[in-house]
Amino acid sequence: MKTKKKTHSQPKPEKNSAVSSRQVAELAWELGDPLCAAEGLELIHVEYQREPTGWVLRLFIEKPGGVGVEECSRVSRQLGDLLDIKLDTDVSYTLEVSSPGPQRPLSKQADFARFIGEMARIRTRQALGGQKNFKGILAGTADDAVRLTLDCETIEIPYQEITKARLTNYHGDDKC
Repeated sequence: MKTKKKTHSQPKPEKNSAVSSRQVAELAWELGDPLCAAEGLELIHVEYQREPTGWVLRLFIEKPGGVGVEECSRVSRQLGDLLDIKLDTDVSYTLEVSSPGPQRPLSKQADFARFIGEMARIRTRQALGGQKNFKGILAGTADDAVRLTLDCETIEIPYQEITKARLTNYHGDDKC
């Protein structure tokens, strides 16, 4: 995985520190998606969370053939400048832009159909059948649910209940 990090630690006194994590992630997506499209890239996932080193805003980008450090740097630089202007907070954070790697996040409903046959881990908001964590083979989608095959049984997980989903040991479209 190639990563470009940029720390934004210049507090701006006129800014508001009460911006929610969800609002930061949504703004990053709103600004990052067209930026990535203009660069010939796809923004596949955004997360903003507190980690032991502080707040981290992490974006995963991809394109056919893979993403290099140059693309990550370019997106990080441009998005960092946009966030400095648009993000209404004085909280310091680290901006990371990287390729998804073998634990590729699944964010969009279409991702679950795109990666049929791949191993995935899915976490749900509420327990389904007594559990919140699932690992199995993606079997597609049905209405507003994701189909996942666990051992010999295929279950449906409502898309709205999914809080986190990632492929497991995914190595891209080239399965050499």
